[in-house]
Amino acid sequence: FSVPRSAILSSYLLGERLNLLGKLGCLLSLVGSTVMVIHAPEDEEVTTLEEMTSKLKEPGFLAYAAILLALCFLLIFYLAPRYGQSNILVYLTICSVIGAFSVSSVKGLGIAIKGFFAGQPVLQHPLTWILVITLVASITTQINYLNKSLDIFNTSLVFPIYYVLFTTIVITTSVILFKEWVAMTVVDIIGTVCGFLTIILGVFLLHAFKDMDISLGNLPQVLQNEQPAPVTRDDKNILIEVDNSSIAPEDKPKVFVLFT
Repeated sequence: FSVPRSAILSSYLLGERLNLLGKLGCLLSLVGSTVMVIHAPEDEEVTTLEEMTSKLKEPGFLAYAAILLALCFLLIFYLAPRYGQSNILVYLTICSVIGAFSVSSVKGLGIAIKGFFAGQPVLQHPLTWILVITLVASITTQINYLNKSLDIFNTSLVFPIYYVLFTTIVITTSVILFKEWVAMTVVDIIGTVCGFLTIILGVFLLHAFKDMDISLGNLPQVLQNEQPAPVTRDDKNILIEVDNSSIAPEDKPKVFVLFT
């Protein structure tokens, strides 16, 4: 409910509003995310830090984490200074990519906390402190760029797009880290792909038509006001029409008009 909640609260408290296509984009984003979550398989059971360490050391997740880090550095040091003030996706993509590390850290710290109360020596395990440092750094970065995005762009646009990107990255990270794709059926794969495409369509409606004043009340007027653009003719065509002997009578003098 974070997407409609943010849209409603920003409308009443901040004076911001979504047009008809923006509301439709919110609905499609919610539907797509719900479909993805329904068809996502359950997490593989991990109960100890040793099992979590083995999952984090697997080549597939290491390659995935390296790609995310490279993308994050590209966004922070190259794209954000140039396009962050004008493109809403730059800051929100940084928050979403960093969210993959924060969610993984929370998962590992949850295991560490349960092990601590069970009497296990989790404080001596190096992974515990690595997860703490990663969680603090990722949350700090997310808050920083999310606040930057909220300072520049419409709140009713920021939260839906951030929600969709963050949910997609988190589900992808969980699938790769815990190898959930191995247990996915054909129906789940098709459902996940359809949900993802629905999310893309919702984000497109939110972002592409955010400046258009479209509502149920003025929708007929918007459709009726579309008039064909006037045809412009250059001087050559005008001269040809004036000098056309089939149009101009023979008993009248011919006049050439030059337009500058």
